Amino acid sequence: MFALSSCIQGGQQEESSSTSVLVRLFVLSCLSENQELRIMAAKPKLYYFDGRGRMESVRWLLAAAGVEYEEVLFQTAEDFKNLIKSGKLMYDQVPMVEMDGMSIVQTRAILKYIATKYNLYGKDLKERAIIDMYVEGMRDLNDMIMFFPFSLPEEKQKILNYILERATQRFFPVYEKTLKDHGKNYLVGNQLSWADIHLLELILMVEECKSDALSAFPKLQEFKTRISKLPRIQKFLQPGSPRKAPLNDALYETAKKTLNFDKGLFFKYSSTIIAKF
Repeated sequence: MFALSSCIQGGQQEESSSTSVLVRLFVLSCLSENQELRIMAAKPKLYYFDGRGRMESVRWLLAAAGVEYEEVLFQTAEDFKNLIKSGKLMYDQVPMVEMDGMSIVQTRAILKYIATKYNLYGKDLKERAIIDMYVEGMRDLNDMIMFFPFSLPEEKQKILNYILERATQRFFPVYEKTLKDHGKNYLVGNQLSWADIHLLELILMVEECKSDALSAFPKLQEFKTRISKLPRIQKFLQPGSPRKAPLNDALYETAKKTLNFDKGLFFKYSSTIIAKF
């Protein structure tokens, strides 16, 4: 009888101990899940100087996805150096976006992550390949315009003519033909993608260089009007939005002090502009 009682008590203790372990594991699991949810729910944080640069396409894509974000804008070289010292900045380069518990660097890696997460990257591998082809071409033209303000005064008109020639003879005809041939509202498939958002951004940048740049492209004119009226895009285009203005002298001085570059370091090669830091 004593032996049986001891066995029962031992079994109860063992069961109680096992239950306690399971409870603790369950609580830890819940805490871990809650922590992960908090990380995923946190607003993305963008690190860059107070200007367009390579971060502007990231702002456009987040706006199109309806994602609110915070910005840490460098005002001095010391701000940038402190970020490097933190160990978060792979390659010691910006842009960087803190998102979903990661510190993501390299512009295309950032953009692909956002586009994939928010269903702006096509429905299958084939559509993603087409989106990539369009976006890579747009990047060439985007870089020319982005670096244009840093050209020397005596080179400006020549470089501007080159940019407009490339826009109207090499790049815009491709997108005009695509929209005309498949007769749909978007570049790829029949839904909004990263390529559409980047194209609208690029069109507006070219029009800042020459207001009638789309005069020979009726389909692109329709595209610009259509995409600009999407509620999230329309909001981003309003004054006071996080969208950055074109680079002016004040922004140039801030960027120069922060990232340590100067005019005359940019030159034309083939279809793009190469930057030397």
